[in-house]
Amino acid sequence: MNHEQMDIKTPEYVSLQFSLAGLGSRAAAFIIDQLILMVFNILCIILVIFIMKGMSSFPFFLEENTVPFAIAIIVIFIINWGYFFAFEFFYGGRTLGKKWMGIRVIQENGHSITLLSSFIRNLMRIVDSLPAGYFLGMLMVFFHSKHKRLGDLVAGTVVVHERGTKAKKKPSGIEKEILNRGLSKEELIIDEWALRSLGMKEWKLIRTYAHRFVQLPVTERKQLTGQIAEIMLPKIGVEATGHSDIELENLLLLLYLHLREEWEFEL
Repeated sequence: MNHEQMDIKTPEYVSLQFSLAGLGSRAAAFIIDQLILMVFNILCIILVIFIMKGMSSFPFFLEENTVPFAIAIIVIFIINWGYFFAFEFFYGGRTLGKKWMGIRVIQENGHSITLLSSFIRNLMRIVDSLPAGYFLGMLMVFFHSKHKRLGDLVAGTVVVHERGTKAKKKPSGIEKEILNRGLSKEELIIDEWALRSLGMKEWKLIRTYAHRFVQLPVTERKQLTGQIAEIMLPKIGVEATGHSDIELENLLLLLYLHLREEWEFEL
């Protein structure tokens, strides 16, 4: 199936192309998220009932102490609203439903969603859900040229398909090198705020390094690795000194994997 395309020119004059997520994939993701929240809500209510049953004889416990139920209602409200806000900001614009459907939320300039954008976007769910059953939100997604609901319009966001949903390509030279070294981005833990402080300029630098990595002679590669490490590693709280050449190379390649997930959206 061919998805509608959207071209974005970033502030760094880099042209990115995205595949817009339509009503079908967004609705499916929302249903998955709601099912997850429904299970949590049911378990929470069952837990409260058992707690209150232990506090008093059933079925008259409701008349004696309603504090646990009040607390449960507050917790359920916070979780049901905070689920979307927290996941979209801390999980790269994806809730579990969006992850399952291969879509994510980004800003209109192609950058990752910000804390403020995520807050505004999800606060507007209250309006998008009017009059019932998310009717207004679905109506806007269906008719808007970029499939935006009101929350997207106010927050300046758009929902797109993940880069990896299309046919797999043969691994490039750097991907083969990373596989041969057995590297996984989970080996390098980067603070979320440090990662988000890295912009397109840092991504272009580390991408250029990675693409030239397998082509350079060993001597030139060592020299380039040292230069890039001195620039990039302190930005994520890692000292560039005290590491062997192989360790520095691995650190930069792991950083490349982290930034690639955030920045390389080209389809």
